[in-house]
Parts: sequence; C-alpha cells; structure tokens
Amino acid sequence: MVVSGAPDPWADYSRLLGANLQRARLGLALTQERVAHAAGLSTFTYQKLEKGESNPGTAANPRLQTLISLALVLEVDVSDLLPPPTTDLLPRTQ
Repeated sequence: MVVSGAPDPWADYSRLLGANLQRARLGLALTQERVAHAAGLSTFTYQKLEKGESNPGTAANPRLQTLISLALVLEVDVSDLLPPPTTDLLPRTQ
C-alpha cells in the first residue's frame, strides 16, 4: 500500500522502463507504431508503456512475453530495457 503523497517506487521504475524503451526505439529511428505492430501490440498500448503507465495513475506492468517481444524488435537484451531493481520495490511488511 502506498501512502498518499509518498513516492511510488513502481511508478518510478515503470517510467525508467519507458525511457529505456524510447531510447532504444529512437536509436533505431523507429516509430512507436512500427515497434508496437512488430511486437504484436497496439500503438496505444506501446505508447502507454513508454509513458510508464497502463492506466492514468497506474504503473505499467508488462508481461514477460511483451518485454521479450519488444527487446527482439528493438534489438536489445531484455536486461537493457529493465532499470536496476532496488529494495524499494519489495513489498512492505507491517
């Protein structure tokens, strides 16, 4: 549970993932539409991933299959797309 006003580490992680997707895409001079369709996604879904969200206010949480497809299309390793994890991402116990 995230306390109102407190930073959401998953939202930050998702935004970094989106920035990595965009960087890889621009490095190949591809459009969002081209990447999305080659990976089997809708353009809207891919655009949301680059923004780091799935719905407004909800951090992106793509499936492993989606990440692998995007890595193949973008000609990078999946690890190049994923930001380094931090312990902030662990569930909080009470």
